[in-house]
Amino acid sequence: MRVAHHAPERLQMDHVDSLVIGAGVVGLAVARALAQQGREVIVAEAAGAIGQGVSSRNSEVVHAGFYYAPGSLKARLCTRGKELLYALAASHGVPLRRCGKLVVATAPEQHAALERLAERAAANGVPVELLSAAEARAREPALHCTAALWSPSTGIVDSHALMLALQGDLERAGGQVALRTSVHRARFTAAGPARVCLQADGHELEITADRVVNAAGLHACVLARHFDGLAPAQVPTPRYAKGSYFTLAGRAPFSCLVYPAPVDAWLGVHLTLDLAGQARFGPDLEWLPPDTRPEQLDYRVDPARAAGFVEAVRRYWPALPDGALLPAYSGVRPKIHGPDESAPDFRIDGPAQHGVRGLVNLFGIESPGLTSALALGDEVAARLAD
Repeated sequence: MRVAHHAPERLQMDHVDSLVIGAGVVGLAVARALAQQGREVIVAEAAGAIGQGVSSRNSEVVHAGFYYAPGSLKARLCTRGKELLYALAASHGVPLRRCGKLVVATAPEQHAALERLAERAAANGVPVELLSAAEARAREPALHCTAALWSPSTGIVDSHALMLALQGDLERAGGQVALRTSVHRARFTAAGPARVCLQADGHELEITADRVVNAAGLHACVLARHFDGLAPAQVPTPRYAKGSYFTLAGRAPFSCLVYPAPVDAWLGVHLTLDLAGQARFGPDLEWLPPDTRPEQLDYRVDPARAAGFVEAVRRYWPALPDGALLPAYSGVRPKIHGPDESAPDFRIDGPAQHGVRGLVNLFGIESPGLTSALALGDEVAARLAD
């Protein structure tokens, strides 16, 4: 496995063309796109390895793109990102499987939700097929449902292998990942490059950068508050929602992913498979207190949450054995809305939005951020080129 190491001598430079903050899948994709334009790129990552935040704590699903409003960034970047991800996986040997997905209704009143998804799929150019209960059970005999939506282009990917591939492309284009390097503040002016204060292995240093991309995930909103020259009104209030996962003891009788009919932006407690065929369930949705800070996050999974999982899963898999769910892991979504609000679109805030030269803030990049990563990278690079 390739791991980038901190190189202090490189970081003593006075100036860099492009600084990307955060070495998750989106930050690496942005940095790769900028480097492939011929720019000098450094990725500052506070952790000791790439992808230690949101990118390592998700379902690793390649979404098809039918959940999102037509014309939205999520719809456009998810569908384009899916194509780019499948192509990169094929060319770079990233483990991936197009296993497909069934979105299931377990009561007639949920059929309208499936029909709305089919309409969105058509508007977004995503292939899907509405199935009767009998047709769905022909695919998955253990399934209980009253109707289903089949998505053949949904898949699963090894997210860490994907990030290593992005890192490799970045480095071959001359870029660098600087680990254990955090950004504390930055000052932006209309007249020249940004002045950025970093801390690397306990030592403070300052560099200038023509372009700065805030891809800090869970920390993006908090970090943006320390950007002198960016109006406070341009920074949304962060909210955090925890999602726990449970794994199945034994083999599941399913060959594809199974999702319940969705509610708003939460896709419900769904069944996913890893590349070895092991089933896991989740995430659930647990809104954290409004005053939660990223450094306070507790990723432990409460075994008592299993009861809610069992109830949700047995709606579409009644034969789930007693005691078969084991605590696995959790993730936290970097939301920019509250529990009583509709989920907003991705926010790619560049100079056209906030008026600050050379700065792009990425806010609210939750699902489908993994699927959209390569398209997000191209989008940010294009906006900074303009």
